[in-house]
Amino acid sequence: MQYTGAEAALWRKVSGALAEQHERYACAEYLHATRELALPTEQVPDLAAVSRRMQALSGFRLEAVPGLVPTRVFYGALADHCFLSTQYLRHESVPFYTPEPDIIHELVGHACMLASPLFADLYAAAGRASLRATTDDALERFSKVFWFTLEFGVVEEQGDIRAYGAGLLSSYGELDAFRKAEIRAWDTAEMETRPYDIAHFQPVLYCAGTLERTAELLGAYFERC
Repeated sequence: MQYTGAEAALWRKVSGALAEQHERYACAEYLHATRELALPTEQVPDLAAVSRRMQALSGFRLEAVPGLVPTRVFYGALADHCFLSTQYLRHESVPFYTPEPDIIHELVGHACMLASPLFADLYAAAGRASLRATTDDALERFSKVFWFTLEFGVVEEQGDIRAYGAGLLSSYGELDAFRKAEIRAWDTAEMETRPYDIAHFQPVLYCAGTLERTAELLGAYFERC
């Protein structure tokens, strides 16, 4: 996909600002994976090139889609180690926050996470869990846990709260606001039923402690879901 000069400038502005925030607020595993994936900083990355690099690191690949896909299709692809990615870029009038996924969210958020084998395993487990969620109610409950973890999850690291969810890591506004959120103890039963609003910063986040403990609990949830 070809991007304009204005879109390249927007990518530079947002990705540069996010990189500075990540050094302060992102968990160490994400920072390591980001360095390994090494997204271009001067222009909007080519999705196919990012996919090849990501697949070499963790076995996950990217597949371009023209827009939002059905929920079951999106999650189901994860079981096949495939992340379905949009390619459009948010409007320059709202550079630091968008409620809908764009290529900044897909790459800075999800692709950088998927460059980590630890996170990639959790995404694949989530995909398998979604295939077992045969009713709409079961899928909705699963989706909410995905939201409060792989999209908006936080962990304890070096005595501080750090972000690991793609929704947090790809939004300058969310990263600026998440430290003001109420941090609740890990509770997937509560996550399954808690409503959320994609148009506002998240007021409640859940933490299980370290990333290792989080991965253990979340992986177990997906396997029994």
